[in-house]
Amino acid sequence: MLSIERYQRILAELEKQKIVKVSALSRQLGVTEKTIRIDLETLEKRGLLTRIHGGAMLEKSEESLLPIEERQSSHNEVKQAIAKRAVELIEPGETILMDGGSTTVEIAKLLGDQEVTVITNDLNIAHVLQDKQNVQLLVPGGARIVGSSSLFGTQATEFLQKLHVNRVFFGATGVSVKQGLSVFTSLHADWKKQIVECAEEVTLVADSSKFGKVALIQFADIDQVDIIVTDGRLDKETKQQIQEKNIQVLLV
Repeated sequence: MLSIERYQRILAELEKQKIVKVSALSRQLGVTEKTIRIDLETLEKRGLLTRIHGGAMLEKSEESLLPIEERQSSHNEVKQAIAKRAVELIEPGETILMDGGSTTVEIAKLLGDQEVTVITNDLNIAHVLQDKQNVQLLVPGGARIVGSSSLFGTQATEFLQKLHVNRVFFGATGVSVKQGLSVFTSLHADWKKQIVECAEEVTLVADSSKFGKVALIQFADIDQVDIIVTDGRLDKETKQQIQEKNIQVLLV
């Protein structure tokens, strides 16, 4: 098993149990306890957990990227404001690719006043859009993985390879000027890596808490983004560094 796969399994177990033991992880993953200790040390250096005697627990800092579900349910008012600003970018008749995520779901809720075509692999977004008369909805095939509302698979991948859209809206777990955009799972990383190459205009929607963070897997450099919509808590230095890369930053 590759180290990145172990990291994903360890973090998934942490999200469920809140505390993990070295001995239990060693048995589950089929590696030595020494290997697990090295993995935990690596993840602690990334700010993803805190090592304790015989195991690890979730990092309790407000800046922690975990647990993901709690993070996605927080900052709702900010995400709604970001969504409102993002929708203003859309022109009538455009074809839009929407990645799954709590902020893109908020964008979907605001669509319907003008005719657009939306392509998404996310079931939550599809559910929001299904009865909107002005929205032509396309959902590529695939299988849903546990813990996700998105569809992945060969059919979806092949669909993307033939796709060209006016704009894409997507999110990221971590946004770093130097280390790019990152997420925790390889499936999400592969999907996002492809969607940023499908659009004439690439728009990242992410609240300011995501900036300066790095998750496990990088899927894009920040200069692959054309527009970033975020909130006014983004620090001035980061904003300036992003703008120096000719990326438009829209604050709400």
